[in-house]
Order: sequence, then C-alpha cells, then structure tokens
Amino acid sequence: MKITETIAAISSSAGSSGIGIIRVSGEESIEIVDKIFRSAKEGKKLKDVETHTAHFGTIVDGEEAIDQVIVLVLKNPHSYTGEDTVEIDCHGGILILKRILELVIRNGARAAEPGEFTKRAFLNGKLDLAQAEAVMDLINSQNDFALKSSMKQLKGGVSDKIKEIRSDIIYHIAFIESALDDPEHISLDGYDEEIQEMLSKNLSKIKRLLDTFDNGKLMKEGIKTVILGKPNAGKSSLLNLMLGENRAIVTDIEGTTRDTLEESIQLGELSLRMIDTAGIRITEDKVEQIGVQKAKEMAEDADLVIYVVDGSKELDENDKEILSLIQEKQTIILINKTDIENVITKESIEEVTGKDAILFSAKEGHGMEILEEEIKKLFYRGDVTYNDQVYITNIRQKESLENAYQSLLQVQDSVNAGMPEDFYSIDLMSAYSDLGLIIGESVEDDLVNEIFSKFCMGK
Repeated sequence: MKITETIAAISSSAGSSGIGIIRVSGEESIEIVDKIFRSAKEGKKLKDVETHTAHFGTIVDGEEAIDQVIVLVLKNPHSYTGEDTVEIDCHGGILILKRILELVIRNGARAAEPGEFTKRAFLNGKLDLAQAEAVMDLINSQNDFALKSSMKQLKGGVSDKIKEIRSDIIYHIAFIESALDDPEHISLDGYDEEIQEMLSKNLSKIKRLLDTFDNGKLMKEGIKTVILGKPNAGKSSLLNLMLGENRAIVTDIEGTTRDTLEESIQLGELSLRMIDTAGIRITEDKVEQIGVQKAKEMAEDADLVIYVVDGSKELDENDKEILSLIQEKQTIILINKTDIENVITKESIEEVTGKDAILFSAKEGHGMEILEEEIKKLFYRGDVTYNDQVYITNIRQKESLENAYQSLLQVQDSVNAGMPEDFYSIDLMSAYSDLGLIIGESVEDDLVNEIFSKFCMGK
C-alpha cells in the first residue's frame, strides 16, 4: 500500500530544552514547509536545494515571524523514513513548538501517531521489525548494557543471525521439494545425515539466543530487587543508603513501612529496581497485615532478594517464615548493625540458610562495596564487561524463537523415525515462518500497529 499522507510531530522534549525539533515526513513535506519558511537567502526554496543540507531562516505565519530556525532537508530514499523529510530546528519553548506544528498541519500535514515515523521506516524497508523494536529499547535504555545491546540490535545483530538460520532452512526446503519433483536428477540418498547436521547447527544457534533472554531482560528492565526482613532490621536504611538520599522513612518504631516503595538505582553498569517492603512479622494490625502479604508476593516475583538480618537479635519465627520464602530465590543475606554488638555471626547464619552472608552496617555504609560486587557475581558471573554477544530482550522474539526451536526438533524426530522427506518440509516451513515474524515477514497488520503504538510521539 502506497503511503501518501504527510505527517508531522514534535520530536524533542517540548519545553525542557533549548532546542526543539519538529519532524515532517511524506510526499508533500518539502512543499508544506516551503509555505511557512523564509530563507535568509532571498528567493531560496527548499524544493530546489540538495538533500542533506541545512538552511537558516524564519518560520512565518503570513507576515508574522514566529521563530528563527535551521531547516534540514532529507530527500527520499536517504532519510530515516525513506520519504522526503524536513526537520525544523527551532527554540525549545513549548509555545513555539506548538505554534510551528500547528502551522505545518494547517498547511497540509496531519499529526503523526505514536511511533509512526519508525513504522514508515519499517514499511518502506529502511528497518526490519527487530531493528524497529530496538529503536524503542534504545530510547528507554537505563544503563550501558541496555544501550549497547539495543544499538547492536538496531545495527542488525539479531536480524543477521535470524537471516543466517532462515537461509539454511529455506535451502533445505527447496532441495527437498526439488528432489521430490525431479527424483531422476536429484537424489535424496544420504540426505538424512546432511539435514541432521543442519538441524544440529541451527538448534544450537537458536538455543544460544534463547539462553540470552534472562540476562537480556534484566539489562532492559533492571533487576527486580526486593528487600526483606523483620521490622527495624534496617531495610529502609539500606534503600536510603543505596539511593544516597532519605527516600524511605526510618524510625525506631516497628511497622513504619506499611506498603512497598520502589526506586530505580544505577549500580555501576547495572540497573536495580529496588523495592522496600513491610517488615515481615505476625501482627494484629489489619493495614500492616496487608503490607506483609504484599512483601511476600513481591518476594515470589523477585529476580533478587536482599534479606536484611538484625545482627543484634536472635532469629525467631518471623525469620523462619522469611527463610521459607527465599529458599529457591537468588538471595544475598546482609547481617546488619555490625556497628553494635552482634549475637548472630556470619558462620551461624550461613549454616542456617545455606547461603553466603555479608557483614553490613547501613548506619556506617560498611559492606556496601562487597554487596555491589556480590550482585554483579550473581547476575553476570563477576565483573561486568560488555561483549559482542547478541541478547534477546523482547518476549515476542523469544516466543517466535521457541516455536521455531520446537519445529526443528520435530524435523529431527521425523528424520530419526525414518519418515518420508515431505514430512520434513512442513515443520521446516513452520520454523522458517516463525523466525520470519521476528524480522517482520508475513506479520499481521494488527501486530505491527500494536508494536508501534507503544512508541513515543515524534518517533
């Protein structure tokens, strides 16, 4: 379907920066901006200029000057969308941006939908679907790992690996079909060994991609880190220490925290979604009971639990309940309040829990560096260093990979069972199609619209 409408939107943070950007894309973009742009060089028209050039002048509404601007002209197909595109760089005030956007729309454009520029880039073949999704991940990156991973995917890291696997699969589909159509000239003798080699190689490739999903998800969304402990163990003090500010209320009164409190923390190159919870204990207070239940639910869904133990008090029934919650979880145990006399030792808590413990003082900050290193070891097996591995961070891509993996396993089973070769083609084609969904081949319009609706306006 040919796209004919010209669209426009504010593509910068309106009102929060010195420079604002209005992007216009479509067949009439240059003509529309020509109507409202007066070049500093008298008589110059944007329709006559070379692509990828910048021009200084004034945006006008009739005889009224609105703002002095720089206009960038990017002619098709050498633009982000693959269409004629004009970007108006103006001053960043929200009134100026809205006024210029209204002028552009009044002269023939329509307001762009969220993500519509990137959607057009996809429809015009400038990006495949995996690359388009990487654009949004890039915008939302919260740490260096997520940024580098998104950039690698945008440059085709995931797409290239998917295309390699699909190329192998389609070769064998074509070979089988040709051999079945022309058995006199194309022999399938010894073919089972050849296809088994292909299946083994590509099953391994898909498995390696699937194995990156958990770390990829953590890079993208941050490690969901739940702080558990009894009342007054030092959970809120730990959160404040990691944040570097007094975000959570800290008092000597037990049960101060009644609800969950979530904050994002940058830990070196890692992002943590830190969640402070109500102290877990048996209580008659109805509100506190709700907080305790929420703490338990958060623990079940956590990527990491930090169990804060008050080292100055013996373990009790409340601690036993916490221990039952963390048995199957990635857990770091902090023996807090080492700045005063302790009755719990590192050895005793490790014997009870079967997990390593860290001596800690939230009051003095002692043990903080050890905590940071332990988190890195748990999730990235030591010091965090970025490598060139491609990570899967998208649940849609993961599901397609899983479906393709199962289809190739089915082909393997068919070969082992001595089934006729035409049985192979059915599952090979299924795997080929599932992998195609990742890069946007044969994808339904509704799915495309849903994906791009999640983009920010102006992108």
